[in-house]
Amino acid sequence: MEETANPAEELIEQAKVRREKLAKLVAEGKDPYTKTQFPVSARSAQVKENFDLFEGKEVCVAGRMMSRRIMGKASFSHIQDGEGQLQIYVTRQDVGEEEYASYKKDYDIGDIVGVKGYVFRTQTGEVTVHATSLEMLSKALMPLPEKYNGLQNQDTKYRLRHLDLIMNEDVRKTFVKRAAILRGIREFLDGQGFLEADTPILLPLEIGADARPFRTHHNALDLDMYLRIETELYLKRLIVGGYEKVYEMGRIFRNEGMDSRHNPEFTTVEIYRAYVDYHEMMDFVEALYRFVAEKACGGTRVVYQGVELDFSHWEKLTMTEAVKKYSGVDFSEISSDEEARAAAREHGVELEKGKDTKGHILAAFFDEFAEDKLIQPTFIYDYPVEISPLAKRKPSDPTMTERFEYFMMGMEMGNAFSELNDPVDQRARMEEQARRKRAAGANAQVDEDFLDALEHGMPPTGGLGLGVDRLVMLLTDSASIRDVLLFPTMKPKK
Repeated sequence: MEETANPAEELIEQAKVRREKLAKLVAEGKDPYTKTQFPVSARSAQVKENFDLFEGKEVCVAGRMMSRRIMGKASFSHIQDGEGQLQIYVTRQDVGEEEYASYKKDYDIGDIVGVKGYVFRTQTGEVTVHATSLEMLSKALMPLPEKYNGLQNQDTKYRLRHLDLIMNEDVRKTFVKRAAILRGIREFLDGQGFLEADTPILLPLEIGADARPFRTHHNALDLDMYLRIETELYLKRLIVGGYEKVYEMGRIFRNEGMDSRHNPEFTTVEIYRAYVDYHEMMDFVEALYRFVAEKACGGTRVVYQGVELDFSHWEKLTMTEAVKKYSGVDFSEISSDEEARAAAREHGVELEKGKDTKGHILAAFFDEFAEDKLIQPTFIYDYPVEISPLAKRKPSDPTMTERFEYFMMGMEMGNAFSELNDPVDQRARMEEQARRKRAAGANAQVDEDFLDALEHGMPPTGGLGLGVDRLVMLLTDSASIRDVLLFPTMKPKK
C-alpha cells in the first residue's frame, strides 16, 4: 500500500527547498531582499478595464505570483496585486536565456515579482503582459495554501488573515467595502458640519456603567488605568465647551464574552448634537443609513443572509408596545413592582439579582420575547429609567426616558437618547449605578470631571452610538463579526 504523505513533513520539505533556492540566488548576487523599489506604472484592474488604451504599450506591473504554466521556451503566470490578477507571458527569447532559466528553477508560487513588458490579448481573449524583463522582488520562504483544500478551517483563516486575504478575493472585497462604509459615515457627518474628535482611550477611573473594562497600570504615575468602554462622557464635555455637533469613530474595549456578534474590542461611532431630541435623532439615523447604504451598496435595499432589508422603511414601537405585541403582556396595565414580578414568574422570565423593579422586568420581557423578532429596521423607544442612567426622563412619564435603540435581523445596532443634562439627577443616577457595581465587586466610581462640566450647563442634546462592525456585517452579508474584523481577538495557540 502506498504511504500517504504527511502534510507537515511535506511543508517542511517545501520550505527547505525554497531556502536552498534563496541561498543560490544570494550566492549569485541576486538577493531579492536587497531590492528597495520597482517602478510600477499600472495595476491589474487598470490594464484589464482599459485595454484599448494600454494595447501595445509598455507597462511595469508587480505582484505575487499565483500560478505558473511552464511550456518549454514560453510560459504563463498570473500575478496578483492589490486590485486583482493579471496574466504575464514569459519567453526565453524576450527575457534572455539566463533569466528564463532562473524563472523556471528559482521562482515559486507566492514570490513577489516585477515585470516590464507590453500589453496584448491572447488568442483566448485574456489581457496579458508580454514580459521583456522580470525580476524577483521578494522570495516567499513558505508555500501558499493549496487553492481548493488549503485554509479551510475558519479559525485558521482568522489567525492567518494575511493568507486568507491572499487566497480569497471575497475576503479582500469585504474589507474594501468596510473602508467604503467608514468613509461614507464620515462623509455624511462631515457634510452636516460635525466636528470629528479624539478622546482618551486610557481612563483614570472605572466608571459605573454596566460594561466591564480592561484594567492596566501606568508605571510612571503608579496608577491603575482602564481602557474606555465608551466615548460618551468626554464628547458631552465638548458640547458643554461650545461645540454643537461632535462625533468620534474609534475603538471601544469591553472585557466580556465573545460570540458571532461580540468582540472584546470593536468600533463605534458616537454622535452628539445640541438642541435636538431623540425623535430628531431617529430621523438622523434613517438618513445616515440610507446615505451609507447607497454609497457602499448602490441602494437602500440590501440582502443579509437571504433576507432583504429595506433602509427606506423603519417601524417604530415603544418598548411597552413591543412587549405587548410579542408576549401579550401589557405593562401599561401593571402598576407595581410586585405585579411585574408576578408576570415574570407566570411567563418564566428569569430576573438578575437586584434587577426586579417594573422597569427592569419590562426590559427582561423585551429581551426574552421581542428582540429576536425585529428583522426589518425597527426603532424601539421609551426605555425604563432604571436601565437608562444617561437619558432624560419623559416629562409625561418620569418612570421612562427619551431613549431608543434600533434593531435589524434581531440585532441591536445602535442606542440614542435625549441626553440627560440635569446635573442633580445625573449625579444621583451615577452614584446608584456605581453603588451597584461596587456591591458586585467592581472598583466603580463617579466621573466627577463630567459632573463638574454638566454643572456648568449643557444644552438640550441628542446623542447616538452605533456599532460600526455590525453595520459592516449587514452591508457585506457577513454572518459573524469576526468576518469583518481584520484581526479578531483569538485565544493564543499553545
